[in-house]
Amino acid sequence: MAFDVLAELDAHADERFTPEEAYAWCKAYTKDRASNFYYAFTILPAQKRNAIYAAYAFSGYVDDIADELTDRSRQEKEIALARERLEGCYAGSRQGPLFIALGDAVDRFSMPQQHFEELVNGVEMDFTINRYETWDDLRQYCYRVASMVGHICVSIFGAKPHPRAEEFATSMGIGLQIVNIMRDVKEDAERGRVYFPTEELAAHGLTPEDILACDYDERFRSMLAAQGERAHRYFRRGRHLLPLLDVRSRMCVNVLQGVYFELLQRIEERNYDVLSERVRLNGREKASAIARLWGSAALLGPARSG
Repeated sequence: MAFDVLAELDAHADERFTPEEAYAWCKAYTKDRASNFYYAFTILPAQKRNAIYAAYAFSGYVDDIADELTDRSRQEKEIALARERLEGCYAGSRQGPLFIALGDAVDRFSMPQQHFEELVNGVEMDFTINRYETWDDLRQYCYRVASMVGHICVSIFGAKPHPRAEEFATSMGIGLQIVNIMRDVKEDAERGRVYFPTEELAAHGLTPEDILACDYDERFRSMLAAQGERAHRYFRRGRHLLPLLDVRSRMCVNVLQGVYFELLQRIEERNYDVLSERVRLNGREKASAIARLWGSAALLGPARSG
């Protein structure tokens, strides 16, 4: 982990930061940790962009507690501290660059506290759960760790009224998380985690132990193809969110979902071999995709009520 957010927060906990300095810290963290997201955010107006940096930094902070720490007692201590810091942030007690920036963003955009709390709940699932029996079980995890980020973004962007707006945001997040799961099979297996429902593995003649062994065969291909079909369904539903956003917010969100959709297509083109090499876009491909996705989002028509 190049940018040790846990150490950074402890080191800066008692320092005073202006909101501008705090946002700059969140911006640096986002750029270091997730260049895909960082460049997608650049199209936004300054206040929305800063708020997204702060929200993303919080997401990365709690995610690192699950993924970068291996001692269970340390994980539990750090997640409890994250909850305490979040509660203090909403109560007006803000220390360190992350929570000074997040607090300012909360004041400006009224981001619901429960969205962040649910995100923490999802991350905490990784401490105790490394198998999921059914899709409903896994969907709850995806909803918490990914859809909540989508709902936080919408609270910053603002959206036109629509009876299914929340459903669209939820679906987009779940689609992204399915692609994450498909791409990261090997990395998750190294942590002892299997994010495919056990009953769906069985339908393809697989067990969780087969996934931990990272065996690439026809059973694995057919199982991953079924996950890809699910991701496509969620992406199709989630894209209905785009016309509900203003043009620059829409361009940002289209990059986020579009890059992950391209990763899904790469996985399909490789016949679902995500084990021999990590599926990614290189710098030139990423820049080309961002430009194309910005352009296509700008040309979208108005939202429909159906």
